[in-house]
Amino acid sequence: MLLMEIIDQAFLAPTAVIDSDHPDIITFAQKTIEGISQTDPVAKAVKLFYAVRDEIYYDPYYPFYLPEHYQASRVLKSGKGYCVSKAVLLCALGRACAVPSRIGFATVTNHIATRQLVETLGSNIFVYHGFTEFYLNGKWVKATPTFNIELCRRHNVPPLEFNGHADSIFHAYDCNNNRYMEYLEFHGSFADLPLDEIIVNWRRVYGADRVEQWIHMFEQARGTAERNIMAEDVLQE
Repeated sequence: MLLMEIIDQAFLAPTAVIDSDHPDIITFAQKTIEGISQTDPVAKAVKLFYAVRDEIYYDPYYPFYLPEHYQASRVLKSGKGYCVSKAVLLCALGRACAVPSRIGFATVTNHIATRQLVETLGSNIFVYHGFTEFYLNGKWVKATPTFNIELCRRHNVPPLEFNGHADSIFHAYDCNNNRYMEYLEFHGSFADLPLDEIIVNWRRVYGADRVEQWIHMFEQARGTAERNIMAEDVLQE
């Protein structure tokens, strides 16, 4: 079997979470790439990246503990999500446009987080940060649509750009050359969301009690933390 055939099978098919066959996903994807040639996967991936980066707002307090929380059509409808939620959505949109797509993970240290978020996590280490990878021109290219441009401006960090040829990953320094994001470890790439693996590692790093507190918070609030990161205090180490 040819490599491209394997890639097509594994990274173009919809799943329960990456529901690239959902009508809302298909409609949004086609509207986003309107006017782009169907034979230009790079241009399609670029347009999809910017749509998810800026039209889906970053919310680190988005629900996280059930598969349905990550369902791409649900994230699209909500208009917000945290890094993994947004990576799943971008992955689904890519598949809906016939661009092979998968989800990758890394652990990072965020040196410019908010005081409230660091207090919630108990750390400025973000375990299993999620990003998307597209198969373009014979190679996998990383695309990180996490932070919308408004949040980047508030935190004084350059927004991530994506051209479909080079990896788009977090900058090491902010606009004033202060430390920003540090990659500690990459955890591989997946055709579907490895939610159990993510939660296990969160419990290991952040502590089982703390993760249970987060779940309880969402249960009590009926699925929303009712917190706005744009109103929080930005820290700089």
